[in-house]
Formats: sequence, C-alpha cells, structure tokens
Amino acid sequence: MKLMLSRIVIASGLLLGSSVVSLAHAADVAVAKPDAAKGEQLYTNGDMARGILACASCHGAAGNSIIPVNPNLASQPHEYLAKQLVDFAPKDENSKPARGGPNGAPSVMAPFASALTPEDRQNIAYYLSQQPLDMKTAGTATNEATMERGQLIWRGGLPDRKVPACAGCHSPNGAGVPGTYPRLAGQHPSYLADQLKLFRSNDRANNTVMHEIADRMSDADIAAVADYAAGLR
Repeated sequence: MKLMLSRIVIASGLLLGSSVVSLAHAADVAVAKPDAAKGEQLYTNGDMARGILACASCHGAAGNSIIPVNPNLASQPHEYLAKQLVDFAPKDENSKPARGGPNGAPSVMAPFASALTPEDRQNIAYYLSQQPLDMKTAGTATNEATMERGQLIWRGGLPDRKVPACAGCHSPNGAGVPGTYPRLAGQHPSYLADQLKLFRSNDRANNTVMHEIADRMSDADIAAVADYAAGLR
C-alpha cells in the first residue's frame, strides 16, 4: 500500500538522496572535525593493508567520474556523502544495507564502505565536498526530444500524480542544498535514472520519501528528468 505524503513532505520537493541528512550511526556523529588531507590520501591511494581500494579508480580524480555508471562525487555536500557511506554498509551481519543494488543484490559499494571507519567516511566526504566539479567531463543533457518533459517535471513536478518539483529541494539550478540535499547538476544522466529506479523498487531504501515520489513516475518520466537535471549548471 502506498503511504501518504504529508503536506510538509510534498512541499519539500524531490530529493535524490537524504531527506533530512543525519548520520545513521552514532559513532559517525561523534567523529572529530574531518581531515581533508587524510581524506584525499585515502581517496587517491586507498589502504591496501586494510583492503581499501582507491576510490579514484572508479570515481575519477578528485571525484570527477568519467565512467557514466559511477557518479560524480565532487562538490557534493559533505554530510550527504558521509551518510551514503554509512548506508552502503550493513549495520551488522544480520541486516541488509539501506542502499542495495538492483533486484535486492548487494551494492558494489557494500564491501568498500564496510571497510571504512567512521573517521574515514568523514574525511573522504569532507575532501570531496571541497573539490570542484569539472565541467569538461561532467554529465550533460543529450536527449533534445525529452527536454520539455524533463524541464516540466524539474520545475513543476507532476501534480496529478503528487510528484513535487525537483527544484524544490535540489534548487532551480540543480546545485542542491549544502548539508541537506545532493547536487544533481552535472551528474551522469544514466546514474540519475538508475537511482530513481532503485528508489522506485525500494532496493535503495535509505529514503522513504524518494521511494514514494519515484513510485509515481514512469520510465519515460525518469529518463526525461534525469537527462534534464544532468544538463543543469
């Protein structure tokens, strides 16, 4: 049964990530001020002694991914990134991560996130939040045929299906809201579409509101708004 969205939630708009960002684990909250230098070291080189691969091997130098299935992480809010690293890892051996892969399969991020300490997560997230998004390699809109539909959903939502405007949370230019909602502008459109579908299926179960919103969107709606969002600057 579909859950009813409150008026406050509907007004808040489309958030492709965390509704109100709060770290899931108390240990992560208690971490001292993040260290960007340590975050850069771990992101760039990994730590083979602990089985941690370099994040840059998939997400590119300074968080600028050139592989469309892997998201750009540069310029994302620190709090948002830290929470996602928490959500990729299971809380214990008897639980599933809040962020899973398609059809209930574990996300490829699960083993990497599980190997990180709370300090690691904060340091990596803080480092990435300070990196500029490289517009030369950033995602962009590619489908002119769906531009009008994508713009409609982004700016005004789909009122007949109670889908709020994406701009309400992610800002009109897609820059997001630091500390609360992720940046979508310049993200790879295929990645955005995949995440909306994961929200819809609830395989990505770390945001109830996004599940409810995506559940009201068709594949065509998702493709159109994901392409439009990628082209925002």
